Amino acid sequence: MAVLDLKRKLAILSDAAKYDASCASSGAEKRDSLGGKGVGSTEGMGICHAYAPDGRCISLLKILLTNFCIYDCAYCINRVSSNTPRARFTVKEVVDLTLNFYKRNYIEGLFLSSGVIQTGDYTMEEMVRVARSLRLDHDFRGYIHLKLIPEASPELAAQAGLYADRVSINIELPQDESLTILAPEKDPVGIKRAMGRMRVSIEDHAEPARKAGRRRFATSQSTQLIVGADAARDGDILARSANLYGSYKLRRVYYSAFSPIPDAASRLPSVRPPLMREHRLYQADWLMRFYGFTQGEIVEPGQDLDLTVDPKTSWALRHRGDFPIDVNTADRDTLLRTPGLGAKGVDRILTARRQTRLTLADVKRVCGSIKRAQPFIVTADWTPGGLTDASGLKASLVVPEQLSLF
Repeated sequence: MAVLDLKRKLAILSDAAKYDASCASSGAEKRDSLGGKGVGSTEGMGICHAYAPDGRCISLLKILLTNFCIYDCAYCINRVSSNTPRARFTVKEVVDLTLNFYKRNYIEGLFLSSGVIQTGDYTMEEMVRVARSLRLDHDFRGYIHLKLIPEASPELAAQAGLYADRVSINIELPQDESLTILAPEKDPVGIKRAMGRMRVSIEDHAEPARKAGRRRFATSQSTQLIVGADAARDGDILARSANLYGSYKLRRVYYSAFSPIPDAASRLPSVRPPLMREHRLYQADWLMRFYGFTQGEIVEPGQDLDLTVDPKTSWALRHRGDFPIDVNTADRDTLLRTPGLGAKGVDRILTARRQTRLTLADVKRVCGSIKRAQPFIVTADWTPGGLTDASGLKASLVVPEQLSLF
């Protein structure tokens, strides 16, 4: 086997990591080395390449420890039967890359995943060694996200939590039966059991850390669902997400549109789903987490989201009898269910209406735009009349999709 130089390894293993979406750093503890101690920071902007869900611009060294893998998951480019270039970093190489990239202001942290080599325990131990070396040997204070191997021992997962800001365990597919068919070596029950243990560990460490005034363990966990690799409908995907949020207190569920891979099995789709589907799932997920919607209100299992309008607008069009609402008297929960009114805009409305009765111009001023909201609201100088029930309302709210150049 040819010996690969570090640059070639980086090219292979950073490209192999691009299929994992669950790498945002929101919720990480704020640390820095301004006092002259340690290396790294989660405060600075650096040369940024991505945005966290909380709006911060971040940059992460996102790599695999190796893309060798003993599993043969049909949807994975790194499966054992795949004809893809292979590479493997040593622990020291990952540590040195992270530190050197940080010192050159390229990154703010590390996202480390891996194919499974030898055993789950062996692979997880190598990843833990990377994080432990960064934290203890080099006093690295930047962000670290580790992808846990579900089959690894609880003791190794607990060690990962000691050094990482966030951990994640990918459940991959929204239906257990699909995982059994497409990734027969993976155990859905075992994955959920690992998530459950991590939830308990995070909760057990949270209170002592709060009292001590410092972080002692990973603050949260996340997962990823692949969209379009199986026959699951949007309602099925969101039902799985709702269950994951409720059962395991996940920080985020990430949705990744399936991307056809070389030499794929015939049972996999030959084309990727529309990116708009992934976008609508994120919007629906946001409604469940921050706007008080239940999964069943957004879309029923076995059904798909409407791709032409956002999920909140789709819900409002199905419940026109609940509208229009008066922005000067409606409670917060009602305002949050109104198309075009985001959480920040609603809070500004509640603050502004204490001083005066709001006009349409006032709502536009605090919310930025009122095109989607206008047919559903009443203000001091506006009522939509029959517009709310107009047969052509949906067509007027559809935003033309931008044409792709590729």
